[in-house]
Amino acid sequence: MTAVTTPQVKKQSTLRRVLSYVGRYPLSMVGVLFFSVLTVAATLCVPVFFGNGVDCIVKKGAVDWHGLKICFIEVGIAAAVAAISQWLLSLCNNRISCNVVRDIRKDAFDKIGKLPLQYIDTHPHGDTVSRIVADADQFSDGLLIGFTQFFTGVMTILGTVAFMLLTNWKIGLVVVIASPASLLVAKFVTSHTHKFFVAQTVTRGEQTAFVEEAIGGLKTTQAFAHEDENEEKFNEINARLEKSSMNAIFYSSLTNPSTRFINNLVYALVAMLGGFAVMGGGFAVGGFTVGGLTKFLSYANQYTKPFNEITGVIAELKSAFTSAARIFELMDEEEEISDADSAVLGAGENVLGNVRLQNVAFSYDKSGKLIEGLSLDVKQGQRIAIVGRTGSGKTTLINLLMRFYDVDGGQVCVDGEDVREVTRRSLRESYGMVLQETWLKSATVRENLKLGNPNASDEEMIAAAKAAHAHSFIKRMEKGYDTVLGEGGGLSEGQKQLLCIARIMLVKPPILLLDEATSSIDTRTELKISDGFKKLTEGRTSFVVAHRLSTIIHSDCILVMKAGRVVEQGTHDELLALGGEYAALYNGQFQ
Repeated sequence: MTAVTTPQVKKQSTLRRVLSYVGRYPLSMVGVLFFSVLTVAATLCVPVFFGNGVDCIVKKGAVDWHGLKICFIEVGIAAAVAAISQWLLSLCNNRISCNVVRDIRKDAFDKIGKLPLQYIDTHPHGDTVSRIVADADQFSDGLLIGFTQFFTGVMTILGTVAFMLLTNWKIGLVVVIASPASLLVAKFVTSHTHKFFVAQTVTRGEQTAFVEEAIGGLKTTQAFAHEDENEEKFNEINARLEKSSMNAIFYSSLTNPSTRFINNLVYALVAMLGGFAVMGGGFAVGGFTVGGLTKFLSYANQYTKPFNEITGVIAELKSAFTSAARIFELMDEEEEISDADSAVLGAGENVLGNVRLQNVAFSYDKSGKLIEGLSLDVKQGQRIAIVGRTGSGKTTLINLLMRFYDVDGGQVCVDGEDVREVTRRSLRESYGMVLQETWLKSATVRENLKLGNPNASDEEMIAAAKAAHAHSFIKRMEKGYDTVLGEGGGLSEGQKQLLCIARIMLVKPPILLLDEATSSIDTRTELKISDGFKKLTEGRTSFVVAHRLSTIIHSDCILVMKAGRVVEQGTHDELLALGGEYAALYNGQFQ
């Protein structure tokens, strides 16, 4: 399995891309700004009203009850406005966060459909899933917290600074000068925690990949009694995840108490200087009353609170942007070469099925050679069998015909057109493929059978199922053709393969690619559906990859591959008479 790599996307570019997604929702952004201002304004008005109230009762025996009543009414109105605007602010924040993550997930999933098959083959599936699911969730949480606290925090800082300077500019200046100390401490701590969040995110992706692999191969694991080794491997990854998570959480958690300690010192300093100002000391400005000191202390506390919140959320933002970098790393992968301007195979008319390979060269690992100098000319309606030892290049040839991979040299042509010069969609719509590895989506039997031909009638679908000898076991299912597959299984590999064969029989493409299409089917059933295959292949070009050589003896031509080359070519009788590689393979099955 390919190791999961650390994302190398720069934070600045990640931030710019995140903002480009956020910018798609300008109305919500305006709502965030407006309700942030309204929330902060209403909140900052409360200390003013309370300070006025304190001044109404501070004189002994001279309580201003009317003024006190007005203060309480003003406080109630301000609190109500703050609560409503805070609720509306949360709605706007949630809308931005959820929509942005939805868009990123959509773009990431669309990207998967555009990636070359080589990427899917060389990267752990679980890690790719982790990027779209777990990393997107982590990013969503961080983005929501960041938006909620960033705007209100900035507005609160600006608002409290203005109020403090207007109330007593000397003490206000002391607060403004002393507060950056908490930011310096926060920056020092967070700059040393980024690496831990990167390690946490990468290890989480590795764990997801291993779990996906372990569940997919559970039968094999149990068959070979490999559970203890799997558990040991999982525990090792889990321990690394625990360590990296603990480091990230512990070191990032130092930020909040450190800044709170400094902010509390600032608060104590303000209280002391304010007390001197009330008594007419050197910090007195105008008539600085007890109510004014009350307001000032409240503002000093509100001024430092956003620093605590913002520095506390930096850890979440670090983790969120690390997760975003991993998603964007997937989205930055090189796509398949676009074929938007390419021609449609057969100019939209019926494809005949003439296939020609001319001096084809290809290898998965470019440092070595797999297929070299392969030439082949197949006429419409011919049945071509491809045999050879494991690793000889049989399935690779199918991949090149389907253009899952592009050739390194030479040409693959269908009806005289180079497959690289036509759209992949038109090319693949001309093929019908049944692989050794079956794939059925989580849907009804009906939907699975009509996957390649959604407009087929139920009568055509049932006829195809009968031809593939799948109709009998489908009718025995609880809901017949409306039974949902993928919910608890219940089908054998052979039955799944019969459904895949019926699916192709319903499409009736001009070219068939059968890669061990009957490998999971017993010989008796295989003989029964051979008539269906004969009808299906009649007049159609077909390529059949087979290890069970008895199934391909009536092919028009048999290609014997060895080390990426066609070493023998001819009919069954011709190749047996030749006494070469094919004869050795064929006779070896009956010894």
